Amino acid sequence: MNIVTCLNCGTKNRVDTSNGKQPVCGKCGAKLPAADADAGHPVTATDDNFETVIADSRPVLVDFWAPWCPPCRAIAPSLEQLAAEAAGRYVIAKLNTDENQRTAGRFQIEGIPTLLIFKSGKLVDRLTGAHPKPMIRQHLEAAL
Repeated sequence: MNIVTCLNCGTKNRVDTSNGKQPVCGKCGAKLPAADADAGHPVTATDDNFETVIADSRPVLVDFWAPWCPPCRAIAPSLEQLAAEAAGRYVIAKLNTDENQRTAGRFQIEGIPTLLIFKSGKLVDRLTGAHPKPMIRQHLEAAL
């Protein structure tokens, strides 16, 4: 169980991440940010929780990927490492474009992997293609 603070009302909530469901605040019912962000793992973003994921005041890197994409699989370990190294400074999220076409279309994702960096819900940077971990880190740190 992780403790997640509601972005809407500030209530601290215990969240069970093992069931795969979107957590909601026990007080106001708002969707909660994914608890994995503070556990050193990439957050799973979907069409349904995307706005909640990117609403974080920290920079949020969203990896638009697909399981059949070799370059996506090639950068996955780097993104896992960046999530583990985040120390609460930023969030790494992954959005499967095959399963979440509405959000992929909204941001005109034409090639994958595409990495979008958001801060407080606003798009601040975009990288398309497989990039080395130091370059991805540099773009994240520029958004801090």
